[in-house]
Amino acid sequence: MTVHEQTATIQLGPDGPEVQPFGIGTRTWGYGDEKATSDRQAAFETTLGAGITLFDTAEVYALGRSEKLLGSFMLAKGSAAVVMTKYAPFPWRFGRQSIVNALRSSLKRLGRDQVDLYMIHWPYTLISIETLMAGLADAVEAGLTKTVGVSNFSATQMQHAYDELAERNVPIATNQVAYSLLKRDPETNGLLDLCNQLGVTLVAYAPLASGLLTGKYTPERTPSGLLGLRRGKRYLVKVQPLLTLLQEIGEAHGGKTMGQVALNWIIAKGALPIPGAKNAQQAEENVGALGWSISDVEVASLDAVAQFD
Repeated sequence: MTVHEQTATIQLGPDGPEVQPFGIGTRTWGYGDEKATSDRQAAFETTLGAGITLFDTAEVYALGRSEKLLGSFMLAKGSAAVVMTKYAPFPWRFGRQSIVNALRSSLKRLGRDQVDLYMIHWPYTLISIETLMAGLADAVEAGLTKTVGVSNFSATQMQHAYDELAERNVPIATNQVAYSLLKRDPETNGLLDLCNQLGVTLVAYAPLASGLLTGKYTPERTPSGLLGLRRGKRYLVKVQPLLTLLQEIGEAHGGKTMGQVALNWIIAKGALPIPGAKNAQQAEENVGALGWSISDVEVASLDAVAQFD
């Protein structure tokens, strides 16, 4: 039985596409050698094979190569995957027409005439929300995207965007923000509540907190690079009770992994996680988060332990 058969689909926003309550982020796609490309294709095919069709990309990911890879994978597979991509203005693209032009370039890389969802990647101080939303509405009217959304918008900014688009009779489907057991800002800053109120799907990127919620790192095995500087031994000691609880809940559900429990928690919160997948193994790991549900009591227990500054 596939995940699709086990799990009800959800609609992105009031009129967006129907998908599993789950997607795959492709931020790391487009980097590396031929082996890396082969691994990403295996991740794509494994994900599709499990009934998960939603893929998130952006024009800035690997400078467009992420979109190109995703497009080539869809062509090779003959797949009509659900694609959402994002616009980010570089210094020379500030007007509303730039948003439409950027989408046309994304479509060329993806090999499609239309995407399912087009988002503004960040709210930009040099471009007004009025201009950004006008560009999104123009893209809808031009038939280049089925629906639109925003990313990294606060509750106040999303309400402003929602109101602007409403004047053009265009709804917001999604707001994509960082959300995990280690970053619960959407719960405390009013964003998740507003999404529920307006019918906007909250899409959670970095749902595994760069691997910190998978058990990959311990106080004795800390991450390298910038992540290690920000989340070193002291922090990992602090989160050990949460990791222990994730493991215990996973064992109670037939041997689910910590990461699968962490992703399932996001779904239980009414959000849609988009973890990355660099290879087939990671894709299979992701798929294991679907087809079952943690209980309300388990959600509450994770909430109580996951209290971090």
